[in-house]
Amino acid sequence: MKMLKQLLNFYINSSIHVALAVYALTWITLLELGLHYDEAVLYFVFYASITGYNFVKYFGLVKFHHRKLANWLKLIQVLSFICFLLMCFYGYQLQGRTLLIIGICAVLTFFYAIPFFKKRAHTLRSIEGLKVFVIALVWTSATVLIPVINEEYSINKNVVLITIQRFIYVLVLMIPFEIRDLKFDNLALKTVPQKLGVKGTKILGIILLMVLLILEVLKDNWGVVNMVRLITITGITGMLVFFSKTDQSKYYSSFWVEGLPVVWLLLWLIFS
Repeated sequence: MKMLKQLLNFYINSSIHVALAVYALTWITLLELGLHYDEAVLYFVFYASITGYNFVKYFGLVKFHHRKLANWLKLIQVLSFICFLLMCFYGYQLQGRTLLIIGICAVLTFFYAIPFFKKRAHTLRSIEGLKVFVIALVWTSATVLIPVINEEYSINKNVVLITIQRFIYVLVLMIPFEIRDLKFDNLALKTVPQKLGVKGTKILGIILLMVLLILEVLKDNWGVVNMVRLITITGITGMLVFFSKTDQSKYYSSFWVEGLPVVWLLLWLIFS
């Protein structure tokens, strides 16, 4: 049991779980638009997610404590380096036009962890009220714009609606994390729970999920099966948002909430 728990912790801490979530949302975009399984795009976003998330999470630790790193962190370093190489390998196979979106995501990720100026400790996540929107923008760009642009798919009404929906969904996914971190976040960050309170933030999340459902019926290709899938995943998401609290279990957000995109993908694959 102890070994299984250690493996689970490594799986989460090494960002493999969150990378699967990004991979799942990207595949959902391909399925929804009727595009083929694009190995280069899907594997790129998967390995890029591990590389980017581990850079953001562990840059400070590795920079200042590189001589006394724990064994698990050294393993994550090795994994991240391998994923970086694989990211480059699959990135080389992408269309040139896709690199612009990738570049924007890379810049946002870099400045999310690294201060703009050496004399000022300002990163994107330290700017008040900006953190969740930066994360939502990067996730949306990676899971919608990268596959669409790489496939040379036209930016039509459906793509615009999917983009808005994805941005909203990622914002909602962030709510349990924001509530969890409420007791740790600096008041200067002015996060949504700090401004609206826990109850107000949950209400906002439910409203956003309702907006997401309304946007679905505006699509040209919406149907009963698509709607049932979306109602199912928004219902599960809404429940996890509703029951989230500051004193939540270790795996509530980092495993269950972060795994929701994989559940959504399974709904697509099973009921397609």
